[in-house]
Amino acid sequence: MAENTYSIRPAFQHRFKTAIVKGKINNVLKEELTNKLYDPEEVPNMTKKIAEAIKTEVKECAFERYKLVVQVVIGEQRGEGVKMAARCFWDADTDNFAQEVYINESLFCVAAAFGCYFY
Repeated sequence: MAENTYSIRPAFQHRFKTAIVKGKINNVLKEELTNKLYDPEEVPNMTKKIAEAIKTEVKECAFERYKLVVQVVIGEQRGEGVKMAARCFWDADTDNFAQEVYINESLFCVAAAFGCYFY
Protein backbone atom coordinates (compact mmCIF):
# COMPACT_ATOMS: atom_id res chain seq x y z
CA MET A 1 0.00 0.00 0.00
CA ALA A 2 1.40 3.40 -0.99
CA GLU A 3 1.76 6.19 1.55
CA ASN A 4 -0.09 9.44 1.17
CA THR A 5 2.50 12.04 0.11
CA TYR A 6 0.16 15.02 -0.08
CA SER A 7 1.42 17.81 2.15
CA ILE A 8 -0.77 20.61 3.48
CA ARG A 9 2.18 22.61 4.81
CA PRO A 10 5.26 23.80 2.92
CA ALA A 11 8.65 22.38 3.81
CA PHE A 12 10.74 24.85 5.80
CA GLN A 13 13.09 25.59 2.91
CA HIS A 14 10.13 26.42 0.65
CA ARG A 15 8.29 28.79 3.00
CA PHE A 16 7.70 32.41 2.00
CA LYS A 17 10.73 34.19 3.49
CA THR A 18 9.95 37.79 4.35
CA ALA A 19 13.58 38.98 4.61
CA ILE A 20 14.46 37.70 1.13
CA VAL A 21 11.31 39.17 -0.44
CA LYS A 22 11.91 42.50 1.31
CA GLY A 23 15.36 42.67 -0.25
CA LYS A 24 13.94 41.92 -3.70
CA ILE A 25 11.29 44.63 -3.32
CA ASN A 26 13.91 47.13 -2.12
CA ASN A 27 16.15 46.40 -5.13
CA VAL A 28 13.29 46.85 -7.60
CA LEU A 29 12.15 50.11 -6.00
CA LYS A 30 15.66 51.57 -6.04
CA GLU A 31 16.22 50.48 -9.63
CA GLU A 32 12.90 51.83 -10.91
CA LEU A 33 12.47 55.00 -8.83
CA THR A 34 15.93 56.50 -8.29
CA ASN A 35 15.93 60.05 -9.72
CA LYS A 36 12.28 59.75 -10.85
CA LEU A 37 9.91 62.69 -10.50
CA TYR A 38 6.24 62.34 -9.65
CA ASP A 39 4.18 62.59 -12.81
CA PRO A 40 0.49 61.75 -12.44
CA GLU A 41 0.33 60.78 -16.13
CA GLU A 42 3.04 58.13 -15.71
CA VAL A 43 2.06 56.74 -12.28
CA PRO A 44 -0.41 54.09 -13.59
CA ASN A 45 2.24 52.63 -15.91
CA MET A 46 4.97 52.91 -13.27
CA THR A 47 2.91 51.03 -10.69
CA LYS A 48 2.14 48.20 -13.15
CA LYS A 49 5.78 47.96 -14.23
CA ILE A 50 7.04 47.90 -10.64
CA ALA A 51 4.43 45.33 -9.56
CA GLU A 52 5.35 43.04 -12.47
CA ALA A 53 9.08 43.42 -11.73
CA ILE A 54 8.53 42.55 -8.05
CA LYS A 55 6.39 39.54 -8.97
CA THR A 56 9.04 38.30 -11.41
CA GLU A 57 11.81 38.69 -8.81
CA VAL A 58 9.82 36.90 -6.10
CA LYS A 59 8.89 34.05 -8.47
CA GLU A 60 12.62 33.41 -8.96
CA CYS A 61 12.80 32.50 -5.25
CA ALA A 62 10.82 29.34 -6.10
CA PHE A 63 8.41 29.37 -3.17
CA GLU A 64 6.55 26.22 -4.20
CA ARG A 65 2.74 26.34 -4.33
CA TYR A 66 2.51 29.99 -3.29
CA LYS A 67 0.12 32.40 -4.96
CA LEU A 68 1.60 35.88 -5.12
CA VAL A 69 -0.23 39.19 -4.88
CA VAL A 70 1.76 42.40 -5.32
CA GLN A 71 0.39 45.83 -4.44
CA VAL A 72 2.17 49.07 -5.35
CA VAL A 73 1.06 52.58 -4.40
CA ILE A 74 2.84 55.71 -5.63
CA GLY A 75 2.00 59.21 -4.42
CA GLU A 76 3.36 62.72 -4.58
CA GLN A 77 5.71 63.71 -1.77
CA ARG A 78 4.17 66.82 -0.21
CA GLY A 79 5.13 66.36 3.41
CA GLU A 80 1.74 64.94 4.30
CA GLY A 81 1.19 61.64 6.03
CA VAL A 82 -0.46 58.62 4.52
CA LYS A 83 -1.81 55.51 6.21
CA MET A 84 -2.40 52.21 4.51
CA ALA A 85 -3.89 48.98 5.77
CA ALA A 86 -4.60 45.56 4.34
CA ARG A 87 -6.76 42.78 5.69
CA CYS A 88 -6.64 39.23 4.51
CA PHE A 89 -8.14 35.92 5.45
CA TRP A 90 -5.24 33.52 5.54
CA ASP A 91 -3.39 30.81 7.40
CA ALA A 92 -0.89 32.38 9.80
CA ASP A 93 1.21 29.19 9.74
CA THR A 94 1.92 29.25 6.00
CA ASP A 95 1.04 32.67 4.55
CA ASN A 96 3.12 35.83 4.92
CA PHE A 97 3.93 39.18 3.36
CA ALA A 98 6.78 41.64 2.93
CA GLN A 99 6.59 45.37 2.36
CA GLU A 100 9.03 48.16 1.63
CA VAL A 101 8.82 51.95 1.37
CA TYR A 102 10.78 54.17 -1.01
CA ILE A 103 10.87 57.96 -0.67
CA ASN A 104 12.67 60.62 -2.67
CA GLU A 105 12.19 64.41 -3.01
CA SER A 106 9.27 64.06 -5.43
CA LEU A 107 7.40 60.84 -4.61
CA PHE A 108 6.79 58.01 -2.20
CA CYS A 109 6.10 54.38 -2.99
CA VAL A 110 4.78 51.60 -0.80
CA ALA A 111 5.07 48.09 -2.21
CA ALA A 112 3.83 44.87 -0.62
CA ALA A 113 4.09 41.26 -1.76
CA PHE A 114 1.72 38.70 -0.24
CA GLY A 115 2.46 34.99 -0.41
CA CYS A 116 -0.54 32.69 0.15
CA TYR A 117 0.10 28.94 0.25
CA PHE A 118 -2.09 26.99 -2.16
CA TYR A 119 -3.34 23.79 -0.53
